[in-house]
Amino acid sequence: MLKGGNIGSASRRGWTTAALLTPAYGWLMLAVFLPLGAMLFFSVLKAAPFGNRPLQLTLDNYLAFFRRPYLIDVAWTSIQIGLWTTGLCVLLGLPAALALARATKGSFRQVLFLLVILPFWTNGLVRIFSWTTVLQEGGVLDQGLHLVAPSAPAMSLLYSFPAIIIGLVHAYLPYMILTCYLSAAAIEDASLEAARSLGARSLVIFWKIVLPLCLPGLVSGSILIFVPVIGSFMEPRILGGRVGVTMGTVIEDQFVQAFNWPLGAALSFIMLAVVLAIFAVSSRVLSRYTGPQ
Repeated sequence: MLKGGNIGSASRRGWTTAALLTPAYGWLMLAVFLPLGAMLFFSVLKAAPFGNRPLQLTLDNYLAFFRRPYLIDVAWTSIQIGLWTTGLCVLLGLPAALALARATKGSFRQVLFLLVILPFWTNGLVRIFSWTTVLQEGGVLDQGLHLVAPSAPAMSLLYSFPAIIIGLVHAYLPYMILTCYLSAAAIEDASLEAARSLGARSLVIFWKIVLPLCLPGLVSGSILIFVPVIGSFMEPRILGGRVGVTMGTVIEDQFVQAFNWPLGAALSFIMLAVVLAIFAVSSRVLSRYTGPQ
């Protein structure tokens, strides 16, 4: 009887769990997999199925990526932007997260958190166009330089590769800070004090204790940043100008201007495959260094 009661209780818990998960997974099916399925269908069509056009299947949209060398160059530019943005977010976000977790308390920490999440509260276009007033010739940065060095030549970072990186780092840095903060806040002070009592220096403590324990936050933040950055199009188009041609802008042009939805969908899936390949390689490297010694 007791065993039957345990089985019945486990069955009820299983049905309860399934009932609670069904709305979330149902929404994911509608909001993620259904659009992805539609885009996959578009990517193998010869032309967008609008009007009276017949449905003709082809792989030419995928082969176009390899037949047009400029698309490979554009993809490499997008990956470079993603790597630079993610790397700078790591360099800036990890120290900020450690400071939030270890060096601040009370209301001061709340103020810092407010400053961290402030970019989330501003419209993306407003944020990007505000950077144009800072980076352009005669802008805030140029005027500040001439206040320090009046004889310096005019300086303009607008419509350049660094301008794109600055705008993207500003937009995505909070993701790195917040994910690293969750890992850094879980580090116990006793572990750090024990290392100090054994004579470990600050650099050794950081390299042997803090960095490995913060690695999950770094990996999560890197994924949250790298994936959308390589497909971004607003920052490259507005801040980069002619040098801001990325896969995101090319894909947007295929949907909005050229009205070549099949090619745009195929390029989207190619970039998705590139991202998955990069993460597969990086996960193996990370597992080699973070696995059991």
